[in-house]
Amino acid sequence: GVTKPISTLEPTKQERGVTETLMAELRNQGTFESEEEARTRELVLGRVAGLVKKFVYQVCLQHGLSESAAAAAGGKIFTFGSYRLGVHGPGADIDTLCVVPKHVAREDFFTVFEPMLREFEGVSEVSGVPEAYVPIIKTKISGIAIDFLFARLALATIPEELELRDDNILRNLDERCVRSLGGSRVTDEILRLVPNVGVFRDSLRCIKLWAQRRAIYSNVIGFLGGVAWAMLVARICQLYPNAVAGGIISRFFTIIHQWNWPQPVLLKQIEEGPLNVRVWNPKLYPSDRAHRMPIITPAYPAMCSTHNVTKSTQLITTQECKRAAGIVDRIVVGTGDWSELFAKHDFFYKYRYYLQIIASTASADLQLKWAGTVESRLRLLVMKLELVDTIDIAHPFVKGFDKTYHCASVEEVDAAARGEITDIITKRTKEECEGKEGGGTVYVTSFFIGLEIQPKKAGAVGPRKLDISYPTTEFTKMVKMWDHYEEDKMGIIVRHIKSTLLPDYLFEQDDRQAKGGLKRTKSGKANAKNDTPNKKRRCELIPSSRTSSRYNITLSPPFF
Repeated sequence: GVTKPISTLEPTKQERGVTETLMAELRNQGTFESEEEARTRELVLGRVAGLVKKFVYQVCLQHGLSESAAAAAGGKIFTFGSYRLGVHGPGADIDTLCVVPKHVAREDFFTVFEPMLREFEGVSEVSGVPEAYVPIIKTKISGIAIDFLFARLALATIPEELELRDDNILRNLDERCVRSLGGSRVTDEILRLVPNVGVFRDSLRCIKLWAQRRAIYSNVIGFLGGVAWAMLVARICQLYPNAVAGGIISRFFTIIHQWNWPQPVLLKQIEEGPLNVRVWNPKLYPSDRAHRMPIITPAYPAMCSTHNVTKSTQLITTQECKRAAGIVDRIVVGTGDWSELFAKHDFFYKYRYYLQIIASTASADLQLKWAGTVESRLRLLVMKLELVDTIDIAHPFVKGFDKTYHCASVEEVDAAARGEITDIITKRTKEECEGKEGGGTVYVTSFFIGLEIQPKKAGAVGPRKLDISYPTTEFTKMVKMWDHYEEDKMGIIVRHIKSTLLPDYLFEQDDRQAKGGLKRTKSGKANAKNDTPNKKRRCELIPSSRTSSRYNITLSPPFF
């Protein structure tokens, strides 16, 4: 690490006992895959390795290489992410990097390899996204989800013994290939820098489950992603190199919730390398100085894995670490239980008011891309909401909720796209809509942001106005600037909604009543009287019907 260990003491009997109970709880929580699934993964990866070699061979022949040269060109796969780290759970995908020689272009990855995947035995779905920041092909083989990335090295052949640690392999590569290689290089470097890989894996498995259950595990939304959590755990392992998992976890929460941000978390000193590329440096770059919780990747070129973190997501993450520290303290002294640490989040009970962001299309394939685009820009809405004086926290939920509705008329299509879902629409089948003029299937993805409003000031009377017209209007404008946006095919709605009128699909059966007996309208839907959005174009901000002027929302009853 960048500093000496805090303690090199061997674990106590108590810490070993706490670790045993932790591992028992992780097994009880179903975080480990079965032996059968593990074998299936290995078999699938073996078959995929052969397919990549076949892909390289075919492309080399197409480019005029001889049979012998094409056969010698090679091609190799490298896993990274949770699978490579050894902390994946049942059903998790495998992040897989395809490394190919210089004769193979990125276009070949999508025009040759993708069709080969479609014909591959056991494949159930294939989706290529060539325009992504890191171009990717998502697939499922024998029930195992795999995300393929592509990297073309400046080499005539890819030998079996190739390793990616040498910085010189990055020479003469384009930016996207450098990014693709980054995931594998970072994962391998993390494993190299921890003192005990087994302890690191057990500890990370615990932290990953906790972060997922508490809904603070999502890089794209503005929380920490898998790599960032892994580096935090690795840093604590460096500080306590002889500790067992129970000891690492108890120290993890105490240290992280008191960390002096923006002091960066580093697993090793930042190094210069052979490329003329940007390396994280807050002294040189103002944008790097703006990072709120910098956790820096250990592989060259060093980057901040947490540049998406906002004021709200930092505060929420810190609060969750503090809560966890208290629970683990009780576990250590024998008055708490590990299941408390993994208790489900309370996001949909936590706030009185929420924003619902609804993305909609009439095509399943189009919806996947459109909803992904909206999701990737949500954190920018959060940052704009944080600038509103009366909003203390804009808390985004970590995932969207997908729904499919079958509508019998233009009016129902419009209502579904606006989040005004009646029981009739919910229960209707696809067959009932066939042949209906103006009807059709609507694919909807809803995202939610909880709003914590400043307490009412002493002496203030009457309801208060919460004007969120600027951040929401700017957000919809920004989303519609997407290169592939089509106004007649894609809907984007932002509306506010009371906690009592949140859709029932957000809650597990009987969970809502048990958690606090929130008052419900007779229909239980978000389109009850006085909360029905105004009828406006699909791609506008939809405030509630209680508005003092256009987009100047008065939330009533008053806040207390």
